[in-house]
Amino acid sequence: MKRRVVITGMGAITPIGLSVAEFWESVKERRTGFAPITRFDAAGYKCRLAAEVKGFDGKNYMDFKSAKRMELFSQFAMAASKEAMEDAALDMAAEDPYRVGCSIGSGIGSLQAVEREHKKILEKGPSRVNPLFVPMMISNMAAGNVSIAYGLKGKSINVVTACATGTNSIGEAFRTVQYGDADVMLAGGCESCVTPVGIAGFTALTALSTVDDPARCSLPFDKGRSGFVMGEGAAIVVLEELEHAKKRGAHIYAELAGYGCTSDAYHITSPVEDGSGAAKAMANAIADAGLAPQDITYINAHGTATHHNDLFETRAIKLAFEDHARNLRINSTKSMIGHLLGAAGAIEFVTCVKEIQESYIHATVGYTEPDDELDLDYCKHPYEEEVRHALTNSLGFGGHNATLVVSKYAG
Repeated sequence: MKRRVVITGMGAITPIGLSVAEFWESVKERRTGFAPITRFDAAGYKCRLAAEVKGFDGKNYMDFKSAKRMELFSQFAMAASKEAMEDAALDMAAEDPYRVGCSIGSGIGSLQAVEREHKKILEKGPSRVNPLFVPMMISNMAAGNVSIAYGLKGKSINVVTACATGTNSIGEAFRTVQYGDADVMLAGGCESCVTPVGIAGFTALTALSTVDDPARCSLPFDKGRSGFVMGEGAAIVVLEELEHAKKRGAHIYAELAGYGCTSDAYHITSPVEDGSGAAKAMANAIADAGLAPQDITYINAHGTATHHNDLFETRAIKLAFEDHARNLRINSTKSMIGHLLGAAGAIEFVTCVKEIQESYIHATVGYTEPDDELDLDYCKHPYEEEVRHALTNSLGFGGHNATLVVSKYAG
């Protein structure tokens, strides 16, 4: 029998706040994190804006030696995990460490390390490469470092499904707890790819917005949308088996009720045009939660502000929900923080939890002009209304579709 899984802790490092509280306050204020790139000189690039994390110092979350041995994506994961663990009040001394695991993904790992060490090879020769280059670069090191820091000896995995990474990471942790392989899992995603190669690569794909106006660069579902803005950060949640959480008196934010995945098996970057793959992932998640489509009232969309994603995701929603699609509130958190790649689904999951907790659905900031087929309610303004069941989508290059259903905890 499947066990119930609840959320007992959350942490976040984002372009609009270095904690869940700061992030959520910024969301309600409709603040955006878009500004000219500062991590390198982007003067010669078509894309010159990003949603960078501001004011972050790894030494505020770990000792100097540990921070020096981690790339930025790992530091973000460590910082968000620290907040999540403290928020959950999880005492590892009282836990069986083999029943506590970690599922933290990064879509890319460290491009910074690759660029830095490649330059050393060209300028100084291969003998000058940092001995820790590989363990600092590879994407599983976020999960590895978090597991080491907190003594998590259960399952430790790094899901890599491009922009669906954060959602799949939480979903696989959910299954781990649900079927009894662990009692507690730290889960989420992290990313930091605002680098010359990162920006140039996504620009070459024509995926990034080249608009220089921070107020009009990220416009999910809007007729004037022009591509996504690169973001960075991390979000981590503590998932816990319900009875385990109740026994230790944990605060319960919400219940993770359903998880669905599919593959478009269609194209390396474009979703399937009729939205059938994403629609099936949504249907699977709803069925896994034991709900009907009409029970869902709100969707946190993948909503990247690219032409194909927004159109095909809208078609997917219509296919999955039929006439009920007209009743749904649909928004995109990327309208404020850009696209955090492997961390996107994780921070959007945290957003869903906060919206359920506070009965508040945030606006899709900057959305003003509907497009022809994009005729659903994309939250031009916020709504103050109860959310009993929220659905969150992530769609990744390679055709990965992942959906989670978050429900208000009902005891």
